[in-house]
Amino acid sequence: MTSKGAGTSFSRKNYRLSTEPEKSKVTGIVNSRLLNDYLHCVFTSADGNQPAAAYRKHLTFQNLQEHLDWLLAEKSGSEDSRDQVAEGRLGPSTVVLDHTSGFEGLLLVDDDLLGVIGHSNFGSIRATTCVYKGKWIYEVLISSQGLMQIGWCTLNCKFNQEEGVGDTPDSYAYDGNRVRKWNVTTTNYGKSWAAGDIVSCLIDLDEGTIAFCLNGMSLGTAFDNITRGAGMAYFPAISLSFKESVAFNFGSRPLRYPVEGYCPLQDPPAADLVKAHKLLGYLKNVIHIGIDVTEGKLVEKDTSMWQLQGEPTVLITLAHIFNYFSPLLCKVYLVEDVLMTFLLSILERGGAVESHPLIQQLLDLMWLLMEEYEVHECLKQLLMSLLRAYRFSPIIPDLGLQIHYLRLTIAVLKHEKSRKYLLSNVLFDVLRSVVFFYIKSPLRVEEAGLQELIPTTWWPNRFTKEGKENKEVKEESAEERLRRRAYERGCQRLKKRIEVVEGLQVQILKLLLNNKDRGGGEASRYIFLNKFRKFLQENASNRGNLTVLCPPEYMVCFLHRLIAALRFFWDGHKAKSPATVSSEEAYVPPQLFYNGKVDYFDLQRLGGLLSHLKKTLKDDLAAKANVLIDPAELQAVTMDDLDEDEESATSAAQSQRPSAALAIGGALARPGWLSSPTLGRANRFLSTAAVSLMNPRRPLGALEKIKVRTLSVEQRTEEDIEGSHGNEGLLLGKPPEEPDQPITENSLLEVLDGIIMMYNLSVHQQLGKLPWGIWLHAYMSRTKFPHLRLKSAVFQMVGVSDDVNEYAMALKDTEEKISRCPKRRRDIHEELLKSQKVFSEKLNHLSRRLAWINVTIYSKEKMQDIYWLLRVCIRTIEHGDRIGSLFAFMPEFYLSVAMNSYSALKNYFSPVNSMEELPGYEETLMRLAAILAKHFADSRIVGTDIRDSLMQALASYVCYPHSLRAVERIPEEQRISMMKNLLAPYEQRPWAQTNWILVRLWRGCGFGYRYTRLPHLLKTKPEDASLPSLQKPCPSTLLQRHMADLLSSDRDLAPSFLNSVLNQLNWAFSEFIGMIQEIQQAAERLERNFVDSRQLKVCATCFDLSVSLLRVLEMTVTLAPEIFLDWNRPSSELLLRRLAQLLNQVLNRVTAERNLFDRVVNLRLPGLESVDHYPILVAVTGILVRLLVDTDAQGVERATAVLLADPCFQLRSIQYLLGHAEPSALAATAPATEKRHFSLHTYTDYISTEELVKVDKMLNHLSEESKQAAATTLPTSEEDLCPICYAHPISAIFRPCSHKSCKACINQHLMNNKDCFFCKATITGVDDFIKPASS
Repeated sequence: MTSKGAGTSFSRKNYRLSTEPEKSKVTGIVNSRLLNDYLHCVFTSADGNQPAAAYRKHLTFQNLQEHLDWLLAEKSGSEDSRDQVAEGRLGPSTVVLDHTSGFEGLLLVDDDLLGVIGHSNFGSIRATTCVYKGKWIYEVLISSQGLMQIGWCTLNCKFNQEEGVGDTPDSYAYDGNRVRKWNVTTTNYGKSWAAGDIVSCLIDLDEGTIAFCLNGMSLGTAFDNITRGAGMAYFPAISLSFKESVAFNFGSRPLRYPVEGYCPLQDPPAADLVKAHKLLGYLKNVIHIGIDVTEGKLVEKDTSMWQLQGEPTVLITLAHIFNYFSPLLCKVYLVEDVLMTFLLSILERGGAVESHPLIQQLLDLMWLLMEEYEVHECLKQLLMSLLRAYRFSPIIPDLGLQIHYLRLTIAVLKHEKSRKYLLSNVLFDVLRSVVFFYIKSPLRVEEAGLQELIPTTWWPNRFTKEGKENKEVKEESAEERLRRRAYERGCQRLKKRIEVVEGLQVQILKLLLNNKDRGGGEASRYIFLNKFRKFLQENASNRGNLTVLCPPEYMVCFLHRLIAALRFFWDGHKAKSPATVSSEEAYVPPQLFYNGKVDYFDLQRLGGLLSHLKKTLKDDLAAKANVLIDPAELQAVTMDDLDEDEESATSAAQSQRPSAALAIGGALARPGWLSSPTLGRANRFLSTAAVSLMNPRRPLGALEKIKVRTLSVEQRTEEDIEGSHGNEGLLLGKPPEEPDQPITENSLLEVLDGIIMMYNLSVHQQLGKLPWGIWLHAYMSRTKFPHLRLKSAVFQMVGVSDDVNEYAMALKDTEEKISRCPKRRRDIHEELLKSQKVFSEKLNHLSRRLAWINVTIYSKEKMQDIYWLLRVCIRTIEHGDRIGSLFAFMPEFYLSVAMNSYSALKNYFSPVNSMEELPGYEETLMRLAAILAKHFADSRIVGTDIRDSLMQALASYVCYPHSLRAVERIPEEQRISMMKNLLAPYEQRPWAQTNWILVRLWRGCGFGYRYTRLPHLLKTKPEDASLPSLQKPCPSTLLQRHMADLLSSDRDLAPSFLNSVLNQLNWAFSEFIGMIQEIQQAAERLERNFVDSRQLKVCATCFDLSVSLLRVLEMTVTLAPEIFLDWNRPSSELLLRRLAQLLNQVLNRVTAERNLFDRVVNLRLPGLESVDHYPILVAVTGILVRLLVDTDAQGVERATAVLLADPCFQLRSIQYLLGHAEPSALAATAPATEKRHFSLHTYTDYISTEELVKVDKMLNHLSEESKQAAATTLPTSEEDLCPICYAHPISAIFRPCSHKSCKACINQHLMNNKDCFFCKATITGVDDFIKPASS
């Protein structure tokens, strides 16, 4: 109100009132007597009695203001007490953090100077006010549960990056992360805290003690006999490590947990509080008291159903009340203490929110009788208080506090005008409203009441002492079955309570997605769409800035609630329009990706940058989609890219300039997620360094440069989204391949697109951080998943870092020791009982915590949401693939989400909820396989990262039998195309993954290649069968047959593929040998030294690559031996000679006695565990057996001749395979008879008898052939040897220069170069050279 003393004149409504009977009939004002009675009943004195005689006069609207002034001025006694409270305090009356001089390190402080985030190793900051006498308290809202020390310090305390509050004399701190108290020295104290807790810091300067409370529960006295006296005054202070964050409440808001006898550092607005409570009482009286005009008396009304109903007397009375009440409702303390408390009390009567229309009526009154800016501020502060209360309320058994605050939030948002204002200006701009959709996990199960909900705990005992899974499946005992069932019933009780909260959260989103409330402007859904898009942009554009990013645990909950709300509206539209698509068949049409109606910011498209695609595909857009790109827009986009580059360079340069302590501010910066989510609009950096270490964030508002697109988010209207009168809205530019069937409302398509983007931004990573294991319901699912090992229960979101398996085995071991403990050793028995109790309590705690995580994150319903998202992405990709070149416009994240959501379903949910039970599982698996098989080599996809991801996903896909069978079920044409792409030359593409795929298709068919883990690793660590590399062999004979057909039929494909494989094998093995030489030299030095772990990892990788390449060669030789042995093919002889050369080199390096390979293997260095004789020698043996034993006589003859002709061939290398050492070596090592030689005969568990017989046959054959070759070989003069290799006779002459070499050298050279070795002339042909007889 703008006028406080102008009689009955109001700024919004001008009331000219009179008590004359004739006017009352016209205006509806009741008669004078009844009005007087009514006003006296409404406006009672503070004690509830009638006013004194001097003031007991006739009340009318003309003198009501005077009466109100007198009532509100009545003495409350608060001023005297406030003067008394302020005596022991020094500093400003408004207490904030001292951002001018009271800090150390780099900190980010909210604009209200109450929230702080650490940006250095251990930054410290204190408040602006200190205390020297009396009892004082302040509260700290814990936003992250990391390393922080909270307490009190004096002005003389000097902190640095290593020492903070509690590390110096006269500073005292509590650390809930390490559960300790600090004052120079440290001891155990208190309980561990978690994000969402509230720490109360109390100091009693009369008794000299400091204490702390956690969520209102006293932790006891932490310090006594603290230093007091002249010059000693204590400031609230905190030290916190990098990215940790808190928010302070010194008294600017009501304390959540006040302590009797202790005063907040900042005085509450006592006078305003008294006024506000009085005015609220008058408002309640208006609601309670009604006027029966016909009977001429006052009546009591039902407050729950109160309505204004246009009564002028009541309206004018309320106007007088709000004339005083409105300014008070702009203050955060009064909103939280008075208004929010009153509104919550209305809902305490139970029932649905709809059964309490009084809140809607009160909001109507606020909009009617308050100035607009007052309503705006009041609603903003109300939502701030609700969000803060929801976030920092403790978890209680029935989740009653969270439900209470969510119900009031729903009631407020049900008011259309209030909802639209909050959506437009508060929910995404000032507040972090996503917090409303998060359900935090309790750190302390006792306080959360989980012991009552889940009285019986359970965990499986499926593992041996070594941590391996027990192969013997024992029947579940009756006692164990009862425990498991009782535990499951407790989980169901917990689930029902959490579902109530989730249902309320979905109700909030349904209100925000309402598109029918078009009264007074744009519908809520379209406001939400624009804000939601900006929210996604903020999280996509600031991936490295944690203060701006929405925490991923919030995103996970937000995603599930948004899916539920979206599907509600989608199916509702389907019910009204049966011709549309149901949510089960939902997808995003491809035109959204190129028509410019939806903003994808700077996210990568499959075909590259959007500006590039608009230039290169503008003709396709015009022809296929009837979308014309304005040349001016293309130029504008190009120039804007250049401007942004210049701008980023400028900001980078500016970040290096010296800056003051106040590094950045501004009303357009967003508040930090990590501090209190509801405080202020701006952040400011505090730095004690001369140069700011942080780059200022770019403001996200009107000042930010908006790239020129068809439509920006701010410019869009409902018509631009939904379309009308021939305008298709978001569906503009429908390609001819798209069906004519309508999908759903366009706005819902954009919401769906945003959900998929949100999953890609952080949801999948968060699900991966919570691999809470597969112990839950393990007994029920062990028949389906007998190979799955118990995982560690690591929960970053809730701080769980204990291994359930470790505790379970420790408990089992302790119980066994108790049973074996002699009765005479009571001391040992008592200690064992203590250990048993500790392990049992820990397992009980984890069992209940994991039940909570299962219900909130990994329940069957959550799994179905992710599965639905996977199917949406698959359908979207399939529709996009049909439109040809325009597929390049699709954002990369659609493919990423398709791959990642399948990975999440397979790895993070199973077997708690089996993926096989999902509807359409087999078909979905096959369709995803088709996408991977087609697009890993799709020329329309240019991004290196996404191509690598597709290749890796396909590699993982073929490791598991069920997904490999899905690959085999895709159409034959697609299978053949996939295999042809896999057989393309390895150069200039990620060949290692390609090779891995081929190896997996072969594993289980090769020589001695049926192992899951290498034989020498079986005793080193237990199996982790969840890894793709450790899956049991599952070869695909169907895909092998396709490979054989392609290699046999395509005479160009086979040589190019095999040459690339041989080249990579030569490189990988040479790199491996070079690295182990360096490792051996380092190990032989006398001085102590360490081999770089990265070097060891690269060395092991090169070895693994060499083995896998050899297996691919074995696969090729087995499936299509004619490529090497049919010399009618132009490159067969050359390929065979190259293969023989490499095989001999590998054998010689690995089998030489006391060689480099032996010495490095015997070192058993960490990181080189996979390096051993077996994997590489059996791979070589498999190739040799196939060439020398399993082929026809002509093939054996040719292979033998080429192998023996290679100068590197040594028969002893073949003998080494069967343990036959050289005679000289045996003599040299005679004393060391215990030394074991490698032999394939020792691996009978991995190599069959038939395979060993073939190796014996091969050895005998080579022994005989080498003897005959030695006897028939004539000495060759040096002049007749090839001048290139000096290993073979000259057998080829070049045209036209007539230079000579052996055929092997010239054929290999001509594959890459057409110039002569010697004269560099271009070779036009090669002829056989036969030495003249006369020579």
